[in-house]
Amino acid sequence: MPTTRWILSDVGANSFLLTDETFLRSEVTTNRLAELAAYVAAGGGLVMVGGYLSFTGIDGRARYAQSPLAEVLPVTMLDYDDRVEVPQGATPAVAAAGHPAIGGVGEEWPRLLGYNRLAAKEEATVVATVGDDPLLVVGEYGDGRTAAFASDCAPHWAPPEFVEWPDYAVLWSSIVLWAGGRVTADV
Repeated sequence: MPTTRWILSDVGANSFLLTDETFLRSEVTTNRLAELAAYVAAGGGLVMVGGYLSFTGIDGRARYAQSPLAEVLPVTMLDYDDRVEVPQGATPAVAAAGHPAIGGVGEEWPRLLGYNRLAAKEEATVVATVGDDPLLVVGEYGDGRTAAFASDCAPHWAPPEFVEWPDYAVLWSSIVLWAGGRVTADV
């Protein structure tokens, strides 16, 4: 299995689909998201991190639900603006303690200020939640692995208490290593 992985955060599907050749010159080019889906199926890793232009995104502009990544990701995306703003803060809860995608991070996580509302696919594993919604969902696609983190890894949804959290680096390293096949799930 390849040990490399892709991380997408706050970049809409059109950034991959509309190359200069296609957008500016109306030329036929490759579908980069179809290539990324094939890469994952062949054993690669993919992590999508939430934000205004992740998953469905603000006003539905991210548009991943209409892309080849809809099949690859371990979540089902909404057909409309999926952002949930929580200015009062929402505390994540661990749903699968001991899963290697969180690398031994404890059950007390700092609050987040928002996230993208998603639904876990039936075959996926919900590792953490925020309220009644999945926060971290992992799954397999072909020979590869995917992870969806519904909130952001940076401000504004990830406030200073989250990005300065002592377990922040462990959490992200674990998610990326798990997606890249460097650790296995025995849970």
